[in-house]
Amino acid sequence: MTDYEHLRIETTPSGVRTITLHRPERLNAVNPRLGDELPHAISAAAHDDAVRVIVITGAGRGFCAGLDLSGPIGLDATDRHTRLDPYRWVGRWVQTVTSCEKPVIAAVNGVAAGAGFGLALCCDLRLVSAGATCTAGYVRRGLSPDAGVTWWLPRLVGHARATDIVLTGRDIHADEAERIGLATMVFPADRFADEVAAYAAQLAAGPPVALALSKRLLLASATATLDAQLREELTHIKTCFATADVREAMQAFAEKRAPTFTGR
Repeated sequence: MTDYEHLRIETTPSGVRTITLHRPERLNAVNPRLGDELPHAISAAAHDDAVRVIVITGAGRGFCAGLDLSGPIGLDATDRHTRLDPYRWVGRWVQTVTSCEKPVIAAVNGVAAGAGFGLALCCDLRLVSAGATCTAGYVRRGLSPDAGVTWWLPRLVGHARATDIVLTGRDIHADEAERIGLATMVFPADRFADEVAAYAAQLAAGPPVALALSKRLLLASATATLDAQLREELTHIKTCFATADVREAMQAFAEKRAPTFTGR
């Protein structure tokens, strides 16, 4: 799928691909088309060696307001394949982001609610505009969470805080998000786009193999034993030592210059 109706795709020469959810009139709330498009766009970026970092953001005033409730709601389906699908689009969003071995940044420029909140949570990093708010929000509509919220949120902020955020459905402003570890960094609204671009460019200049293997280790650590993690760390660092990027890093250190990583 390359003909996106509700996404805008841009890639910089340094390898930063920005995927912008583009339904600004609905605060980028998710309809069926957008629900299908985003996993395709992330998967395409994940398999493109020219892409080193992925940024997901929203057009206009919102990041993503969750499911678009202006149309038909619910999870009913007429065909058997869809009825038996244990994930639907909302699970595929999380799976696709989580399985991507390139750094994925959520650039939270405005409200992130419901599934939009879950999308931000499953990204590797959350850069948040000072004017943005986040909310689980499900209980406001009589719903329990989806989009991986109950898996990611306790791991990011702890069980007690996650319980408060989910059960109250309250808004979390940027300063609190940073204080509790939900936001990686908060940037002023008037400099937000420039700060995100600079942060993403810094990551894009890093060694692709080492970044991918680091992501594998961090994700595995949620369920691995210490013994298993130590073994995986040794396996992955040995893989890194065999790359041209490590030789380049060592030479650059000796020559007192910045390394140029190629991913080989």
